Amino acid sequence: MATSPVKEQPLPLERGLTAVAGLRVGHAEMADRPTGCTVVLTDGGAVAGVDVRGGAPGSRELALLDPAQTVEQVHAAVLAGGSAFGLATATGVVDWLAERKIGFPTGGGPVPIVPAIILYDLEVGGRADVRPDADCGRRACDAAGDGPVAEGSVGAGAGATVGKLLGATRAMRGGLGTAALRTTDGHTVAALVAVNALGDVVDPRDGRLVAGARGDDGKPVDARRLVRSGGGARSPLTAGQNTTIGIIATDAPLSKAGATRLARMGHDGFARTLYPAHTPFDGDALIALATGRGPRLEDPMVLGQLGTLAAEAVAEAILRGVRRATPLPGFPTAEDAPSDRGDTSPKPPSTAK
Repeated sequence: MATSPVKEQPLPLERGLTAVAGLRVGHAEMADRPTGCTVVLTDGGAVAGVDVRGGAPGSRELALLDPAQTVEQVHAAVLAGGSAFGLATATGVVDWLAERKIGFPTGGGPVPIVPAIILYDLEVGGRADVRPDADCGRRACDAAGDGPVAEGSVGAGAGATVGKLLGATRAMRGGLGTAALRTTDGHTVAALVAVNALGDVVDPRDGRLVAGARGDDGKPVDARRLVRSGGGARSPLTAGQNTTIGIIATDAPLSKAGATRLARMGHDGFARTLYPAHTPFDGDALIALATGRGPRLEDPMVLGQLGTLAAEAVAEAILRGVRRATPLPGFPTAEDAPSDRGDTSPKPPSTAK
C-alpha cells in the first residue's frame, strides 16, 4: 500500500522569530489596500525592553517597558501599518487576550499588556482611509502560529516602501522579514522587522545596493552618493512618513534592563543595512522580548553575545523582507527594478600622487 511522503519539518532557526520558544506570530492584511498588522503572542508572558532611535515614532505602551516601571511582562507585541490609525490594532489584540483571561492580574480581572509600534503607508495603494483596525489585530491573533513566519509583502510590511530621499514616487517596495541565530551556549535570538525606511537598503556583506531611491530612468541612484553630494528631498512632506520597526526576541532569561540592552544593540543592524538610518523623518524602533525558556545565563558576558547576534538577525531580517516583497504599480521590487548597480559603495578618496 502506498504511503504519503513524510513532509520534512523546517529546522527551528529557519522559522525565524518563532524559533524562540514561547512565541507565536500572525499576520493580517486589509482587503482594499496593501496594509496590515503583525502580532507576536507571548505564551506565558515575556520580559520586554525597547529602544527608539528615529525622530518620528508612533507607539503605544512603550513607557511601561522602561526598566524603572512596575510591569515586568508583556502578553503580545504589535507591528502595524496605517500610521497612528494603525495603533487601533492593539485594541483588538487586547480584547482577544482579555477574552482568554490573559493579562496582568488586577482586582478587575487580567489586563493584557500589549506594546505597539506603527509605520506610515497611507499613500501606498490608493485609499488612505483604509487602515489596519481592531479587527485586523484580532485576525492576526487568530492566525498566529509557531511555524515558519511568512515574509515579504505581508502583515505590517504589506504597504512598506523604501528609498524615499527623492520623494515617495521614486521609492521601491519594502517588506517584512525575519531571521534567527543561536549562541554557542544554546540560546536563540531572532528578529522580525518591517522595513519602510526613508533611506536605501544595502547588503553589508558586500556593500551592494539592494533597493532604494530611483532616478528618472527608474534605476536606483544610491543614497550614499546622493547624500554626500548634497542631494535628496528637502520637502517637509517626508517628515514622519517612513519608519523601520521590529521585534527582537530571545529565549534567554533577561531582566527588563537586559532586554533594553538587547534592543539597543539590535539597532546596529539598522545602521548596517539602511542608509541613512535613524533620521528625524523615520520612527525607527525595536522592542525586545525575553521568554526565559532557554538555558540560564551562567556568564554575564552572554548578554553581549546575544546583543551582537541580535544586530546580525536584524540586518538579515531587513534584507529578507525587502528581497521577498511583491511589486505594486509604481513601486518595483529589488528583483524587478532595472539595475546596473554592481558594487556601488562609496570609495575613499584616492591618495595617489
